[in-house]
Amino acid sequence: MNNEDIRADIKAKRLRNWEVASKVGISDTRFSVWLRTPLTDERKQRVQKAIAELTKAVR
Repeated sequence: MNNEDIRADIKAKRLRNWEVASKVGISDTRFSVWLRTPLTDERKQRVQKAIAELTKAVR
C-alpha cells in the first residue's frame, strides 16, 4: 500500500483523513486518491505540514 508512513502518522495522531484534506485545501475524496498513489515531494510536504498544524491545534 502506498504512503504507509502518512497513513500511520494520521492514525497515530488520531486525526481523520477529511481533517487533513481540509487543512491541505482539497476534498476528502481527492485526498483518498492522493494516498493511493505515490506522493510527489511537494504534496508530501503539504500533507506533513497539515498534520503538524492540526496536531498543534489539538494541544
